[in-house]
Amino acid sequence: MRTPPRWRSVLAPAAMAAALAAAALASTGSAHADDHATPHPPYPAHPAQAPAPAPAHGPQPAYPAKPGHPAKPEQPVHPAKPDHPAKPEQPAHPAKPEHPAKPEYPAKPVKPEYPAHPEKPAHPEKPAYPAKPVKPAYPEKPAKPEQPAKPAYPAKPAYPEKPAKPEQPAKPAYPAKPAKPEYPSKPAHPAKPAKPEYPSKPAHPAKPAKPEYPAKPAYPAKPAKPEYPAKPAYPAKPAKPEQPSKPAYPAKPAKPEQPSTPAYPSKPSKPAYPAKPAKPEQPSKPAYPAKPAKPEQPSKPAYPSKPSKPAYPAKPAKPERPSKPAYPSKPAKPDHPSKPAKPDHPSKPAKPDHPSKPAHPDKPSKGEHKGKGGHEGNEGHDE
Repeated sequence: MRTPPRWRSVLAPAAMAAALAAAALASTGSAHADDHATPHPPYPAHPAQAPAPAPAHGPQPAYPAKPGHPAKPEQPVHPAKPDHPAKPEQPAHPAKPEHPAKPEYPAKPVKPEYPAHPEKPAHPEKPAYPAKPVKPAYPEKPAKPEQPAKPAYPAKPAYPEKPAKPEQPAKPAYPAKPAKPEYPSKPAHPAKPAKPEYPSKPAHPAKPAKPEYPAKPAYPAKPAKPEYPAKPAYPAKPAKPEQPSKPAYPAKPAKPEQPSTPAYPSKPSKPAYPAKPAKPEQPSKPAYPAKPAKPEQPSKPAYPSKPSKPAYPAKPAKPERPSKPAYPSKPAKPDHPSKPAKPDHPSKPAKPDHPSKPAHPDKPSKGEHKGKGGHEGNEGHDE
């Protein structure tokens, strides 16, 4: 299938434009690839961001034992329960019948021997590979120049010592719990009778032994592989010429001083707007007619009086809790430094006065306009 001549004239410039764009992108990418090869050296950490040492805590007093629950009233001693009557002995199980003996399995037929495999023909010898050239030794790389030693960082200032925490007051001791009363011991249960022994099952008959399988024939030995020839040495590469040193960049010229910006001219003041005419007074709304009075509702009968609730018994008084120890007073917070006052913004220049607009001419009335046909007003039309 051939393309028509008018399409050939359009496809050729499009292909040339795509090739030029791809070449420009490849050149810019390779030019900027060397700019990110050398990373910046790491900066030392700020002394304010370094981890602060652990504060020195004073010795804390030991916690007292937890308070005990209020003593419960002593329970009355239960009377001793009578012993349970002994259970009757269970009847012995009847003897189970013996299993019948299984018949002997028939002997399996002997497996026939496999026929001997024919010997495989020997593989032909492979031709010798041609000798490869010897790889030359790489030339010695030039030694790297020594880097200048980095300057030593200044020593960090020592942190001020923090004040030690005040000692906490000793906590009060809690009252001891009362000892629990001892409960009476439970009576021992009667021993269960021993179960009767079951009769033993008869032994299964011995299975016949499996026949021995014939031994497999030995596989034929594989032919030995020929030794490969030694690789030849490669020729030596020519030494690279030394690169010339880069010239020093010329010093950049100093920037000229920028002239000061001139002051903006003062804008004329805006003229005052003319006064708006007063709105006409709205007519008053008529009064709504009065609603008729609602008729009186009949009174509801009085509910019968409910009987009074009996008084609840008085609650027992709660035990007094130990008073909490007084906490030490917190140290006063340091005063924060006051922020500097912001400078005043410069005042904006006043806007200039706009010139007053000229008055519009009076428009003529509709009757004074002339129609398209040269008639004045509505003259000449049939009514």
